Amino acid sequence: MKQKQTFKQVIDNNLFVLKICFSAAPLYIITYILEMVRNEVFIFIEHIYGIGFVLESIEFGRPFRDVAIFLIVLFILICLGMVFNAWMYQSIAQKGLPKMKQKFKSMLYEKAQELDLECYDNPEYYNEFVLAVSEADKQVDRMMDFLSKLFGGITVFVTTGAFFLIKDSVSVIFVVFSFICSFVFIQIINKINYGIRLEKNPYERKRSYINRVFYLNDYAKELRLNPDVSNKLFEQFNEANDEIYKIDKANAKRKFIITFIKDYLCNDFISDVLYIIYLVYKAVVIRAVSYSSVVILFNSFGNLKRSLRIVTEVYPYASETSLYVDKIRNFLNYKPEIFSKKKLQVPKEPKKIEFRNVCFAYKEEEGNITNNLSVIINPCEKIALVGYNGAGKTTLIKLLMRLYDTKSGTILLDGIDIKEYDVEQYRNYIGTVFQDYNMYAATVKENVLMNNADEAAEDKIMESLVKSGFGERLLSLKSGINTPVTAEFEDNGVNLSGGEAQKVAISRAFYKDSGLIILDEPSSALDPIAEYELNHSMLEATENKTVIFISHRLSTTRLADKIFMLEDGNIIEAGSHDELLKLNGKYAEMWRVQAGQYLAV
Repeated sequence: MKQKQTFKQVIDNNLFVLKICFSAAPLYIITYILEMVRNEVFIFIEHIYGIGFVLESIEFGRPFRDVAIFLIVLFILICLGMVFNAWMYQSIAQKGLPKMKQKFKSMLYEKAQELDLECYDNPEYYNEFVLAVSEADKQVDRMMDFLSKLFGGITVFVTTGAFFLIKDSVSVIFVVFSFICSFVFIQIINKINYGIRLEKNPYERKRSYINRVFYLNDYAKELRLNPDVSNKLFEQFNEANDEIYKIDKANAKRKFIITFIKDYLCNDFISDVLYIIYLVYKAVVIRAVSYSSVVILFNSFGNLKRSLRIVTEVYPYASETSLYVDKIRNFLNYKPEIFSKKKLQVPKEPKKIEFRNVCFAYKEEEGNITNNLSVIINPCEKIALVGYNGAGKTTLIKLLMRLYDTKSGTILLDGIDIKEYDVEQYRNYIGTVFQDYNMYAATVKENVLMNNADEAAEDKIMESLVKSGFGERLLSLKSGINTPVTAEFEDNGVNLSGGEAQKVAISRAFYKDSGLIILDEPSSALDPIAEYELNHSMLEATENKTVIFISHRLSTTRLADKIFMLEDGNIIEAGSHDELLKLNGKYAEMWRVQAGQYLAV
């Protein structure tokens, strides 16, 4: 990504974040800005104007009564300010800040749902996606910090700057010179920091992954049974740390030199050396300012210097924020390539499916996974896809579900290109259970519905669980379908075995009233008896539906009306179980290898 940005880009990106924050918590933004201004005004009155007033009163003999009134008024203002500060931070901020972060994250998560699956297979884009999500909360914090710097810095600059102009206008030259020097070097250091962040990001992601492996329950058993894996992970963790250290070390000297110039030569040297010499000259040699003014100017120069440092950091800080926001906006502006051309209504009942000369490749340079594949699946047919690993079975399913689009050729439903149908409706038309299904930290009911369970028909949920073979286990759960899955967050949660979890996943397909059901290795975690019972249950429950399933267990495929044997993205054999055995080809060979396991069944 390019790092050079125009002034307009920087402003637009920061306004983008501000608009989101303001729409989520307008009262917090307004009160926060008011607090920044109030705080700096009160500091000016108390530490600069107030001290000056008291010192000049002593030096020039003003009445004590005037000083006393001033101090009483100042005390009242400070008390009121403390009340406002407490109200803003303890009440408004506690509600506003979480709202802003929630809105930002919600926008990202909603967009993530629209991403084409291809984006997750693209390491470069996925890296951008992870960075965008991880930076979301930080950008809200940075925006509040930016507002503090902007309004606080401007307030100090205006109040203290006006004071300097009145007392000694030449002092402003020191201010302007420090401002220009700091501005230049802060921009340089921010670009360096951003470059380092991008360079370290892949290694930080790897380190984060290894961290998850060591604390997630999913990996606990295997790590203990395979200590060599732990050693390998430790080695990779150390390698990632070493790479991060090398990046930091390679940039350390350059960062030190630039930071030294920025912090000392551009700020402290000008204010603490050159400016003091100037003040002494003005007061002692030419007697152009009073001693009270010298004390006030010297003490307040620190505040003005702070405001200048803040002001000089505002635009570079906004520029650095803009670089990250640019990634977030690129992510939010992503336009899915899989969309509906005409948004036609999807038929509810099963219809003929046709693959017509379908070609597809995940990456052009790696060649096609499917090559001019053509096949017809009639309504309510039970179709099995078989073949060795990498034959293209799951790819075919992903194309049918429009998780990917064909590179050439057409997939038709009821004689209409599936690209013409409304994407969301079309995917809802399909009930799916993947081999790599997931259980979520929710109730059994919610894991079946994969949706809000408030108004769900519980009888239908329990019927679906019984059909999938989970009925007996369900009876043993004290809270029934309201039992939380996983004990990570709930004391009464349960950790399901692989087979039990797979049954819950399969019940999703039973519950969903779909015209087409796709099952990718639906019984891989089940024992032969449970597999046999499930297969017959599925056939009964899907009598009036089209079913396509992938299975390496050929005891399942023999129940299909038609079997397609795939190899290298092509259908090399097609027919019923008996027909393919008579053909004595690749399918028959696979069957003979597995047949002994199923004779008892």
